[in-house]
Amino acid sequence: MSNPLAGQRIKIVADNRKASFLYEIIEKYEAGISLYGPEIKSIKSGKVNLSDGYVVIKNGEALLLNVHISPYEKASRENKDPLRTRVLLLHKHEILKLLGKIKEKNLTIIPLKIYLKTGRAKVEIALVKGKKIYDKRASLKEKENKRELERAVKNRPGA
Repeated sequence: MSNPLAGQRIKIVADNRKASFLYEIIEKYEAGISLYGPEIKSIKSGKVNLSDGYVVIKNGEALLLNVHISPYEKASRENKDPLRTRVLLLHKHEILKLLGKIKEKNLTIIPLKIYLKTGRAKVEIALVKGKKIYDKRASLKEKENKRELERAVKNRPGA
């Protein structure tokens, strides 16, 4: 699937930076989130934590678990549990496709980003496979080599 963020006016609110280090990303999807009242205001102010989040599929629904959306201060009575389970808005065929890949290849679904697209909160989820320790070391080494190369080009005399 192509990048859902290409060519759109979006504002990234939360990003799961550890995801690319801990997991090998196979496929990305864009999904809406079913939110309750003041939660959207908390998302707009950037009070979201994705680091421990994951997605499960139960009874034909994709559910977002362990994503912390802080309570909105000005709506104290109406606030729900910050870690509550939220329903992801995906097409049925996308849910069935994800379910098949999860069972077949022993993969996981995690949230990568939460962003605002035309005023609506969207989550970018990814089908991932956990990296082994040696894969993580290789990723770190590759990142370090790239950084050194950029430093050498930047500090090159005559540039």
